[in-house]
Amino acid sequence: MSAESTPEPGHRGKGRRRKPRSTRRKALLATAWAAAGVVVLGGAGAGYVYFKLNGNLTSIDINQLLGAHRPAKGATGSENILVLGSDTRAGANRRLGGGAADSGARADTAMIVHVHKGHKKATVVSIPRDTLIDRPACADTKGNTYPAAQGVMFNSAYATGGAPCAVKTVESLTGLRMDHYLEVDFTGFQRLIDDLGGVPVTTTRAIHDPQSHLNLPAGTHTLDGTQALGLVRTRHGVGDGSDLGRIQLQQAFVKALMDRVKDIGVLSNPKRLYDLADTATRSVTTDSDLGSVNSLADFAGGLKGIKSSHVQMVTMPVRYDPADPNRVLLEPGKAAQVWKALKEDRQVPATATADAATGRAGKVIGTPRG
Repeated sequence: MSAESTPEPGHRGKGRRRKPRSTRRKALLATAWAAAGVVVLGGAGAGYVYFKLNGNLTSIDINQLLGAHRPAKGATGSENILVLGSDTRAGANRRLGGGAADSGARADTAMIVHVHKGHKKATVVSIPRDTLIDRPACADTKGNTYPAAQGVMFNSAYATGGAPCAVKTVESLTGLRMDHYLEVDFTGFQRLIDDLGGVPVTTTRAIHDPQSHLNLPAGTHTLDGTQALGLVRTRHGVGDGSDLGRIQLQQAFVKALMDRVKDIGVLSNPKRLYDLADTATRSVTTDSDLGSVNSLADFAGGLKGIKSSHVQMVTMPVRYDPADPNRVLLEPGKAAQVWKALKEDRQVPATATADAATGRAGKVIGTPRG
């Protein structure tokens, strides 16, 4: 893991601005939204010629790796999906991610997608990568074990032990069982957007960020894959320049992505349908329960009734670390309200996020809808 992804002993700062980070990790913040797109697209695309696409999928047996000592499954019929973005530098991802190639990967974006009973609405909780947490002892897919660690960045869990460690950390943090796991890479995000023919968004102000290579005037745009990647990478051109602001852009973009899928009617276009299915299945790593196209299609097909207007987007309540403005700290009382609401299959109450740090980019992106 790079030095930028771990707290630097002795480093302290003042104010609310974040230090610029290298471009090699910028695109990661896009990839989790691609996974949300996979969930949306799967019901329309993954079932098409599934027997031809099965070989695209990679899966991890999370249940076997974590064993029996986990939170109980929810009794309401709701489900929790942990969605992570992987910033591996393998293949084409190096070009999109920037920076030097290395053998490791990180997950700087994480979302808990809670699908409510009946699969007509969902709540998405973004977990800021810079949150300082206590990570439990965990093991990776090769059986290597890692001791517990205190006061480390949330995204260090994936860097330490991969998907099993990330899932165990989220379950320890929330007390919620993750029923499924989805992981996506850079190229998958870009190709999904291009296969869709772009995604329309409206910017309420100009966004100029040379670090994410984004230059958008205020107004309505149909973003191609490269532009969409730049949008959800950007943080210096909006709000307070923090990752919290970038999360707000992502939350707005995923709603625009859902609307795009509904609008274009992919079922009526076999070529587009196949392209989407092929891209989606090549882009994701799943838990073993979703490790076949048939299973993924059945699961995602049950989500087709969820409209963007029925998705609640929130960020795990945090505050800026007064000792280091490059880190954030959990607001335990408010976070407890979030986890309780999900456990009881309710929407997150407004009191849970009131007065928490936001990033001040919540109104920068909208959709072209009236």
